[in-house]
Amino acid sequence: METPNISIEFFPPKTPEGADKLRVVRQKLAELNPKYFSVTFGAGGSTQHGTLSTVLEIQAAGHDAAPHLSCVGGTRESIRAILQEFKDKGIRRIVALRGDLPSGYGGAGELRYASDLVEFIRQETGDWFHVEVAAYPEMHPQARSPQDDLQAFARKVQAGANAAITQYFYNPDAYFQFVDNARKLGVDVPIVAGIMPITNYTQLMRFSDMCGAEIPRWIRLKLASFGDDSASIKAFGLDVVSGLCEKLLAGGAPGLHFYSMNQAAATTAIWQRITGA
Repeated sequence: METPNISIEFFPPKTPEGADKLRVVRQKLAELNPKYFSVTFGAGGSTQHGTLSTVLEIQAAGHDAAPHLSCVGGTRESIRAILQEFKDKGIRRIVALRGDLPSGYGGAGELRYASDLVEFIRQETGDWFHVEVAAYPEMHPQARSPQDDLQAFARKVQAGANAAITQYFYNPDAYFQFVDNARKLGVDVPIVAGIMPITNYTQLMRFSDMCGAEIPRWIRLKLASFGDDSASIKAFGLDVVSGLCEKLLAGGAPGLHFYSMNQAAATTAIWQRITGA
């Protein structure tokens, strides 16, 4: 098999210890030769500064890095300033998202949807940035229907997105069906599969409830049956997620985007399993 195209996501560390730990993790994951690293931010842009400093450190180490940029709570002026700063720092790739509304938050900001943000990025900066957007094979939790969600995705691409990264999922059919439906709407950009390694049952359930990702019943029951046996959870998770990645790549997925949770071991183990490296 050809070496798959991968990218890896981090979140900005909140403490000096977290930053030290992430440097070690990044060095290990850099050995997998990812196309780029992406760096998330908090609700309402609360860690936008942490995002930028993490991206700059990754760049300084010689790797391509993409900050996540949300339009929630932002004005055109504030987003214009962030884009200018990104340009000044030589950043060429952005993950453009609507972002989650923080609890108790009033309005969505001047740009309401990710498609508005992508359009604004193009108006302000032309084709300077390679723009990635989000896709939801199992439907965005706030969408009215799968069809509405698909139309919203198509609008982001029509606004100028270069590629998409999906929410994580464990049912490959959901991904392939979504890609087929997007192609029928004329969406022709690469749709990269988002991959969440399974290392911790409670954490996975919490995340999945929040973001609307479905954990198939057989996986849930099996994970629950292991109780606190973390070695069995990790071994089973490695089997499940490696198998998923192999099916996705065999079925034509253009790449894999790993939600690393700032850990190296699980992503590395999956990589070794699927590449035989």
